[in-house]
Amino acid sequence: MTSSGGESRDALADERARTLALVESLSERLAAVVEASADAAADDEHDPEGTTLAVERGHLVAQVERSRARLDEIDHALGRFDRGAYGTCETCGRPIGADRLEVLPAARQCVDCAIRRPSTRW
Repeated sequence: MTSSGGESRDALADERARTLALVESLSERLAAVVEASADAAADDEHDPEGTTLAVERGHLVAQVERSRARLDEIDHALGRFDRGAYGTCETCGRPIGADRLEVLPAARQCVDCAIRRPSTRW
C-alpha cells in the first residue's frame, strides 16, 4: 500500500471523482449523438471524411460501459477499505504490493494471482 491508509483512501476517492466526471461527460456526449442521429437532416452516413453517428455512438456506449464498470470496481475497493480488507488479495489472502496498488488502486489480486488467474474485472 502507499505510505498510509488515509493516502490510499484519498487516492481511491480521487480516482472515483475523476471516473464519475468521465461517466457524466461521456453520457452527455452520447445523449448529443443520439439526439443528432434522431434528426432526419443529420446524414453523415455518406461523409467519407468522418465517422458515422452510429460508429461514434457505439464507441461512446462502450466507453460509458467501461467507465461505469471502473466506477463499480472503485466502489468495491472503497468497501474493502472500510472493512479493513483493502490491499489484501481476494484470491490468496496475501498483501497486494504497494507498487501494484499505486498503479491500480482498485486491484483485487496480487501480481502472482493476477498472472495465474487474471480477474475479469479491472
